[in-house]
Amino acid sequence: MNKYTDEYRSKLRTPEEAVQVVRSGDWIDYTTNFGFPILLDQALAQRRDELYDVKIRGNLINGPIRTVETDPSREHFYYNSWHLSAYERNLCDQGLCNFIPMIFRNLVPYYHYFLTVNVAMMCVTPMDKHGYFNLSSATGIAKGILDKADVVILEINEHLPRIYGGFEESIHISEVDYIVEGTHPPLPEFPILAPTEEDLAIAGHILPMIPDGATLQLGIGSVPNVIGSVLAKSDLSDLGMHTELAGDAYYELYKAGKLTNAKKTIDRGKGVLGMAFGSKEFYQWIDQNPGVIACPLTYVNAPETIAKLDNMISINNCIAVDLYGQISSESAGMRQISGTGGQLDFLTGAAMSHGGKAFITMTSCYQDREGTRHSRIVPHFLGDIVTSPRSQAYYLVTEFGAVNLTGRTTWERAEMLISIAHPDFRDELIKAAENQKIWRRSNKI
Repeated sequence: MNKYTDEYRSKLRTPEEAVQVVRSGDWIDYTTNFGFPILLDQALAQRRDELYDVKIRGNLINGPIRTVETDPSREHFYYNSWHLSAYERNLCDQGLCNFIPMIFRNLVPYYHYFLTVNVAMMCVTPMDKHGYFNLSSATGIAKGILDKADVVILEINEHLPRIYGGFEESIHISEVDYIVEGTHPPLPEFPILAPTEEDLAIAGHILPMIPDGATLQLGIGSVPNVIGSVLAKSDLSDLGMHTELAGDAYYELYKAGKLTNAKKTIDRGKGVLGMAFGSKEFYQWIDQNPGVIACPLTYVNAPETIAKLDNMISINNCIAVDLYGQISSESAGMRQISGTGGQLDFLTGAAMSHGGKAFITMTSCYQDREGTRHSRIVPHFLGDIVTSPRSQAYYLVTEFGAVNLTGRTTWERAEMLISIAHPDFRDELIKAAENQKIWRRSNKI
């Protein structure tokens, strides 16, 4: 222990000292979510006037990001995100953040083969007696980024849960250049929202198609989380967890005795995640829990991994679908909302699984800020980013029903999608389908 304690002390710096390694023109990485280095970012922001063209990558960061907010001109710091949080979306709207397209399973290989990281900074748990720092909720991508960095700076966050790992969940002090300590605010909390009538109806369409012993992936967004909480009140048993992102829905399933991981065909007895955020109780549940392990997304999101899980059920949300079955889950028109994330990973893997099913959910319509209602099922996209291609669209679900587009012609898809659109929009969608020559006179709605 003395060996690691001495090495730790030799690498300990103040945040202001540690960020002196950053040079103009560098690429800096903040990793993801709670890996965001709050103290180091503040210290780097203080160097604004002496630095130019420092490019920063991160994703799912809740902010505030001081380097961004201190430099609205973007002459000194230029922020970029792989997947937008609500805070980063607001930055994009202001022209203070650029999106980086990706598929989550490929993110670390992008770094390995193509990208430069001059300095990586991230928050980790305190060092253990063996000299290891746990990567916690950032495990999904963090180690691959740290491995690529010329300089690694770790910031100790006393609030992070220590999540046991399959692999690549830790970094040893011998791999670290500098360490920073300081006081941090409690972790942000993301409890499950109260379900709407539409949420409950969507869950009701999916529930009969989930068997006992199924393994669940619940994506980012309110609807998948609500569905998880509804499943906790169902008669299902022996459910498993294999997910890019874990939140309170899984904790609710665990408390209800539904989440056992006992029937998983790989990683049996273990709930597998790549990233995590939820409530304080959820963080306490995943902390040093032998039944929960964190793994890199190169494993978690790999279709060949997902395919090995029998009865793999993937449930993700989207913003809109067009009558061809193209799915947009990340933009409204050309406005970036979130990111591709792992939706396509799990669509592919769940479809390959024996007994697997991939669901994309959405409410049938929404209201804009002026109170005007719009259908989420549209004739065709006009600049919306296609997250999942029509060739990989399987189950689409609204409060009005569930349809499976697999193997269906363009006119069958139009008929099916219009059948689950809000009734107020069906006539105009039929007219659009006729104009697009994807409607048959024999169709019945």
